[in-house]
Amino acid sequence: MTDGKQHGSPAPAYAAFQLAKALRTSEDHQHPDTRARALGKASTWQAILDNMLSGAVAYGSRQPLEGIPEWATLDVAAGGFASGRLLAGGPLLPHEQALLATLPAGAARGGRLALNAHFLTEAGLAQLQERLRTACYQVDVPEEGALLVVAWLAAHGHAEQARTVLDQIAPFFSSLRFYPAPRDKPQRGGPQVHRQDVRATVEELRGIREHQRIQRQKEAVEIWAPLYDRMVAMFLETVAEDWPCRQYPQGWDARARALLADYATLRERHRLCGKFERSGAHSAQLREFLGRCARDPASLSGRDVGRIRLILQRYRDKRGEPGSPACSRMRSQQAADVGAPSFPSIARVVLSRLAGYPQDEGLDEVGILAHAVTAEESTRTGVPQDTAIPPSMRAKAERCLNDTIDALIERGLIGSGEVLAQVLPQMTSDIRAAGIDEPVLRQLYAAIYRAFRRHRSLLLLSMEKQVQLESLPWVAAIDRYRSTERDARSLARQTLEELAVATLAAFPQAVVPNKLIQEFDALVAGAGLQIPLVNELATDIFMGQFSPKFTAAAKVAAGLLKGSLYAAYYGIDYDEIERLPAGEKTARGADAFARICAARAGVPPGGWNPAVNGMLIEQQQILTTQNLAALCAGLHLSQPLAAHLHDMAMRCFTWMCSRQQVKAEGWHARLIVVKNTAYAWRQMLFFLALLPPPGLQQFLRLAAAHLKAQPDQYQARFAPAMQGLLLAAAGVPLDSAQAAGAGARRFLGWSRPGTSHWLLP
Repeated sequence: MTDGKQHGSPAPAYAAFQLAKALRTSEDHQHPDTRARALGKASTWQAILDNMLSGAVAYGSRQPLEGIPEWATLDVAAGGFASGRLLAGGPLLPHEQALLATLPAGAARGGRLALNAHFLTEAGLAQLQERLRTACYQVDVPEEGALLVVAWLAAHGHAEQARTVLDQIAPFFSSLRFYPAPRDKPQRGGPQVHRQDVRATVEELRGIREHQRIQRQKEAVEIWAPLYDRMVAMFLETVAEDWPCRQYPQGWDARARALLADYATLRERHRLCGKFERSGAHSAQLREFLGRCARDPASLSGRDVGRIRLILQRYRDKRGEPGSPACSRMRSQQAADVGAPSFPSIARVVLSRLAGYPQDEGLDEVGILAHAVTAEESTRTGVPQDTAIPPSMRAKAERCLNDTIDALIERGLIGSGEVLAQVLPQMTSDIRAAGIDEPVLRQLYAAIYRAFRRHRSLLLLSMEKQVQLESLPWVAAIDRYRSTERDARSLARQTLEELAVATLAAFPQAVVPNKLIQEFDALVAGAGLQIPLVNELATDIFMGQFSPKFTAAAKVAAGLLKGSLYAAYYGIDYDEIERLPAGEKTARGADAFARICAARAGVPPGGWNPAVNGMLIEQQQILTTQNLAALCAGLHLSQPLAAHLHDMAMRCFTWMCSRQQVKAEGWHARLIVVKNTAYAWRQMLFFLALLPPPGLQQFLRLAAAHLKAQPDQYQARFAPAMQGLLLAAAGVPLDSAQAAGAGARRFLGWSRPGTSHWLLP
C-alpha cells in the first residue's frame, strides 16, 4: 500500500462498514467467545470512525497522532487504520504491577514513570544486564527493548549513545513501557519456526465449543425422547379394543398432570431442541391431547381420538412399544451415538498435556498431543480411555510445532503466503542479526526485530514510506554494530532463495502478499541485492501514479519475458518498457509507466473510481508480473524452479477451475472470485513462459483434458479464455481478427465500470 501514489484522506465508509460487520457478529454469532471478540473489534472501529470524523488522527500519515513520535508502535486495525491506542501504553500489565509492588511506597505511586526510572538506577540496570546475559526476557512490542539497549550500551562503554537514546524516549516514560517482561527460561532461536506458540494454541483449544447441532441431538435423545416414551406409554394404558382413550386407570389423570409438569420443568432448562414445540410434531400433538385428557377426557372428538390412534400406531411401527426389546435397543443405540465425549471435554485432555510446556515457545515434538486418552487421563477427566483425539483438534494442537518452513508447508501447517509471512520473522530476525558479533546484542536485535514485524503496517498516502526498524532510536544506536560481512550476506541470500522457491512452489496460484514482501525486502537488503519488489496496491485509494520501483520491476520482466508466451498472450511491447526512463514524471504528474498502464487498460490515469483503478493496477501487475520476474531474475531461480514449473502451472489451472465453480454469495463475492482466478491465470502464464516447448505442449494437453472433465456449462463459459491461450501458444496475436473470429478472449480480472464481466454467469 506504500508504492502507489495516494492523497487526501480515506473516506469513513470503510470504517463504518467494518463497525457494522463487527456489531452484527457480536449480536448474531452462536459462540460467546466470538461475540466477545467482535464486540472488542466494534469498539476499535467506533474509535477509528470517531477519529476520522473529528480529525483527531491524521490517517494516511506515518505519524498520525499529534505529539506522538513515528517510532511509537500503534494499535492498527485491518486496512492500516490506527485506533489511537499505543501498544506499549495502556493499563499496567501483571508483571509491571508485580514489580511496582516491590518499589518503595513513594516510588510505587509513580506508576509507569517509576518503573522506567527504576531501570535507570544501579539496581535496575543490573537487572537488565542479568536478563541480557541469561536471555530471560520477552519483547512483545519494540519499545520494550529500548532500556535493554541502554543497559548494553552503558555496560560496553558507550555512555554517550545511551544518553542519546534516553533523550528521545524519556519524555514518554510516564505513558510507555521501555522495559521487557521477565521470562523463566531463555529465548530460543535457530532455523526452526512455529506457526504459533503454545499460549496461542491453548487459547484456541479453550475456545472449542460443542457444535449446536450436536447439542440439540444430545438434548433430543437424553431429555425429550424419554419424555415422549412416557407420553406414549400413558396413552397405551387407555387403549381398549384397539382404540385409545377408552379406559383410564385409577390415578391416570394425576400421573398425566405430573408428566406435563415434568415437561414444563425440563423446558425451562433445555431449550436447544425445538422439535417438541412444533405444532405439527407428533410429540407436541400428543402432549396437547394428554393435557386435555387430564382435564376433561370428554372434550376429545372422534377425530382427535383417531389422530391419537394414528400417532401411537406409527410410534409402534417404528420402535415397538415403550420398554420393549426393540424400543430399548433403538434408544440405547441413540444414546451411544450422542454419548461420545464432547469436543470441549477432549480439548481439556489436550490442554492438560500442554500445561507443563513454556507458553511463549513452540514444541519440538507434538506426537504426545495426538495419542489417545490414557487410563490416568480418563480417571482425572472422565473422558473414556482410548478416546481418539479428533483430527480437527490434532490440527489445532500441531500449530505450535517447531520445524523448518518446508516441513510446516508439507504438513499443511503453513497454508498460504499470509501465514508464511507471520512465521518468517522468527527466521529473518536471526539472519538480520547475524552480522552482530556480540552474542548478547545479536539476540537482543533479533528479539526487537521480531516484535517490530509482528504488528500491522499503517495505511499511508502520497507515497509515504513505512517507518523502518532503523528509525527506532534504540535500534539506530546498535545498528552500527551490525556489519554486512560476506557470510551474513550469503546467509541472507541463501535464505531468500530457499524461501522464494518454497513460496512459489507451495502457493503458485497466489500473489505474494505484502506482508511477505516486507520480509523478502529485509532479506534483499541483508543480502546486498537490488531487487525491485513491489506491493499490491489498494484500488480505493490509488491516484494514478507509481513509484520508480514499478518501472524498474517492469524492466526486469522485459529482460526475462520478451518474445515469450506471456508477452504474446497479454500483447506486451517490452521494447517500449525498456525505453522508459526510470521514474520520469510529466508536468501533469503521471509518470510514463502509468501512462502505458492506462493506455493498455483504456482508462484515464487517476481518479476515485475503484473499478477504473483496478483496471489500471491490473495492467501494472501484468507488466511487472507482480514480483515473479523480479524474484526469478534477481535470484536466478530458473534452475531451482525448473523441476516444479509444470506442476505449478497445472495447479494454478486446476485451482482456478475449481474456485470459479464454487458458489459465491453476492455480486461482490463473485467479482472477488474472478479477480483472484485472473491472478492465478496470470501466474500460470508466467510459469508456462519459462517452460521449454515440449513442457508447454504437455501442459496444454493436460489442461484441455481437465477442462473437458468439467460440467458442460462451465466449459462453455471458460472456452474463450482457453481458446486465447491456445492461439497465443500458436503465435496468433489475441488482438487479431483471427482471434476474434475464433471467439478468443484475454482473461483479465477487472471490467469497465457499469459492465458485467464476461466470465460471470
